[in-house]
Parts: sequence; structure tokens; C-alpha cells
Amino acid sequence: YNDLLFHRCIRNFMVQGGDPNSRGAAQGQQLGIGGPGYTIDAEFNSKFIHKKGALAAARQGDAVNPAKKSSGSQFYIVQGSTCTDAQIEQYQLYVQRKNPGFTYTDEQKAIYKTLGGTAQLDMDYTVFGEVIQGLEVIDAIAAQPTAMGDRPVTDVKMTMEIIK
Repeated sequence: YNDLLFHRCIRNFMVQGGDPNSRGAAQGQQLGIGGPGYTIDAEFNSKFIHKKGALAAARQGDAVNPAKKSSGSQFYIVQGSTCTDAQIEQYQLYVQRKNPGFTYTDEQKAIYKTLGGTAQLDMDYTVFGEVIQGLEVIDAIAAQPTAMGDRPVTDVKMTMEIIK
């Protein structure tokens, strides 16, 4: 992932990266369709919600990907926004249409009301990790001015560092 771009950034929603075609991409080049040539089976777990800082697998839309298989390389980090009780109830009903019996716990509701997130993605995209410190970096990336395709006007590169 070193030197790949956060190629899709939508304020109050998420920042996305992991397209191998983004390394060294020219300004204005459309990104977001690259990958390693394989997908990963979806893994939904009601314990893992799209709270701010959630790390989730990007994927192609339902029309071409009814099994909701995850990209082999692309991911997003949730920025989202806080929700009211009424919004949480609406999101729960929305998620329940595809996942009968799904119910937010009181703790999850409190997270969406205080920390925020993108509840409409719950049980539809695989959440596999979370940012545990540095949430302000997500805010800074999401605040970048963007051009067509939600690509930041100024490239935002990933830098990987091995911590021992």
C-alpha cells in the first residue's frame, strides 16, 4: 500500500484507497477499478458496525456483485457523521430489510449518536478493523477539495511504516 492514493474521499462519509493503479497515477486519471484480480467472500457480523474509524472492504455494487464479495485490495475508512435517535431507527429498519432480525445494541446506538459513522452500510460491506487513534487524520483527508470521481485535487498518498 505504500505510495498508493486515497483516491475517493467524500466528506462526512469515507475515504477510500487500495487501488494498485493509483501508484504514480496522473492527475485526473480515473481510479477505483484496480485490484489484484481476486475477491474475498463477504463476512458480515452485527458486532462490527460502520462507526467512525471502521476499516471496511470496498466492493463492486450489488448489480454486478450479488454475493457482495469484497475487493482483494481496496478498502475504506469511515468518517461519517453523528446520528439522532430517529436516524438510527431509520437505519435499523433499512438494514433489517436485507437482514431480518438485525438490531442495534444500546452501545452501538450510543456510538452512532456520539462518535458517528455510516450506519446505512451495516451488514452490507465487510468491516474488518478500526482506527484506534488518529481519527483526526481521517477528517483531514476527507476535507480535501475533490474533482470528478471524488478524487482529491492534491494527491493524498499512503505511507506505510513498520512499527517494531
